[in-house]
Amino acid sequence: MPSDVVTMDKVVALTKRRGFIFPSSEIYGGIGSTYDFAHYGVLLKTNVKNEWWRSMLQERDDMVALDSAILQHPRTWEASGHLAGFTDPLVDCRACKMRFRADHLDQLACGRKPSKHPGETPECDLTEAREFNLMFETTMGPVKDAGATVYLRPETAQGIFLNFKNVLQTARKKPPFGIAQVGKSFRNEITPGNFIFRTREFEQMEMEFFVPPDQAQQWYEYWQKHRYDWYVELGLRPDHLRLRPHEADELSHYSSGTADIEYLFPIGWSELEGIANRGQFDLTQHATHSGEKLEYFDQGSGERYVPAVIEPAAGADRATLAFLVDAYDEEDVPTERGGSPDSEGSAGGARGDTRTVLKLHPRLAPVKVAVLPLVRKDGQPEVAQEIVDGLRRRMQVEYDEGGSIGKRYRRQDEIGTPYCVTVDHQTLEDRTVTVRDRDSLAQDRVAIDELPERLAARLQAPWTSPKLA
Repeated sequence: MPSDVVTMDKVVALTKRRGFIFPSSEIYGGIGSTYDFAHYGVLLKTNVKNEWWRSMLQERDDMVALDSAILQHPRTWEASGHLAGFTDPLVDCRACKMRFRADHLDQLACGRKPSKHPGETPECDLTEAREFNLMFETTMGPVKDAGATVYLRPETAQGIFLNFKNVLQTARKKPPFGIAQVGKSFRNEITPGNFIFRTREFEQMEMEFFVPPDQAQQWYEYWQKHRYDWYVELGLRPDHLRLRPHEADELSHYSSGTADIEYLFPIGWSELEGIANRGQFDLTQHATHSGEKLEYFDQGSGERYVPAVIEPAAGADRATLAFLVDAYDEEDVPTERGGSPDSEGSAGGARGDTRTVLKLHPRLAPVKVAVLPLVRKDGQPEVAQEIVDGLRRRMQVEYDEGGSIGKRYRRQDEIGTPYCVTVDHQTLEDRTVTVRDRDSLAQDRVAIDELPERLAARLQAPWTSPKLA
């Protein structure tokens, strides 16, 4: 496998430079491991979530959508086991005043000597490990001291289980069927880090698939393949993806089988998504604690049972990071021309230098098409704006007239824009424009009237990462 040029530092720098992701509260010095998604980051992550919804909901008949509340009844977390068991072992260092996960010391850096792990140097003075609950606690009610203690949800799954009976009665579905949800979750991580890979506030794309218990294993295997194929379809290189079954000592107490889809980040192999066979645990627990029957009754056979649950749970932020990392590339490129060969100023393109480019799948790209007048005179900006107006109802389009055509190409490359449309002097004569392909750098002339259909077709065409060539 050839080595990648990408590093986490390069991705972080690009995302800030080009307006994808900013450190949160930066003017106050920031707040640990929280980030704000800027314009292009919002567009990219929205596209990732939309592709998830397309795969889960639009293309299936056995799925319904849900958006449950972030604040849920406190007994939810008793039933789920989060109050008693959702903990990490925590140690403090009396010397550097930092906190560490006791089970991850061999992966962490000492506060005073980053080349060493906590506990490896004579200066380290670690406390005994103690259990630390990861849920954020708050108070509901007008007076804090008299209010009820509630928690910010640490996962979106429980809201689905709480609504199983409501959905069963209203959605006219029967097992096997799924309930899908995208939403924010919160975990008071001891050692978050690696940019947006592990944060205290994050977005999940989670689905619970309810099945007859005797079908659980076959659906567990089905969802492993289906979810793995989703990442490949959207451009992640298969040699940077793997499906890793959990060992017996890794399994959650409720799981009879869990497999992680992992991606080879610059930080190493790390989890993108987990697919778990949760069995009947969740519905049984909530039925016991609530007193409500959470089961399915088949009127045809007279059979009554508590469904088993298969759960594919993905991180929207982690998926976005994986697509950014996989798309990042640096390459030497020849001189580019910004218009027709005899257009004035057309040699303003970059000349034989190294470009940074995000080779994102066109369906994920934040901007699909950039429209660029070669010069800001002679009516070119007006024609370019006409083209933008004709495209924007069909795709995300951007108008850019600042700087040389070469610098604008480079900016769009770093944003990941698949196509640039350049308006030049020939455009004013025959109403054709140059369409430039991000990946191949090929340029061809297209009539303005044909642009919407031609570009829409290109954006929907099969696509394979050029990094696989």
